[in-house]
Amino acid sequence: MKAKVNEGCISCGACVAACPEVFRFNDDGIAEAYAEVAPEYEKPALEARDACPVSVIDVEE
Repeated sequence: MKAKVNEGCISCGACVAACPEVFRFNDDGIAEAYAEVAPEYEKPALEARDACPVSVIDVEE
């Protein structure tokens, strides 16, 4: 599974809080997916996508 944060991130931190194993803030304060989604983090990554208030996270299963 792969995750991607698209343009339009508002830096709210919902994805980082939900799944810090996959999402983090870059140097510009924008969230990014920095790791392949391991099987044990698939559910939290999907929850992070669903919690995004601006719907900028794509998860490819």
